Amino acid sequence: MEELATWLGEGRPLVLLDVREPWEHELAALPNSTLVPLGELADSDLGLDQADTPATGDGDEAAPALVAYCHHGVRSLHAVAILRDRGSRRPMYSLAGGIDAWSRRIDPAVPRY
Repeated sequence: MEELATWLGEGRPLVLLDVREPWEHELAALPNSTLVPLGELADSDLGLDQADTPATGDGDEAAPALVAYCHHGVRSLHAVAILRDRGSRRPMYSLAGGIDAWSRRIDPAVPRY
């Protein structure tokens, strides 16, 4: 949680993947996040797997880390598993506690529901 806040503050390149439902995303979302409901993730072709190779050391940079989030952290764990099963090798994280914990611990301006 705090690590994500640091990364965002540093402007680190990240893919923020919101796997909640559209109505939830409308209520509260992290800035610049991409909404793909968990039920649609397995069948989606969003380019999240593109450039999913680790850095080779010859000038190529690794794909930006992906941070999946949901309301409390359960759906985002499933999302990371789905993407790994699809073969994604980019660094991936699930936001522990979800956007609810983010609102309580990092940014109280994010509405809780």
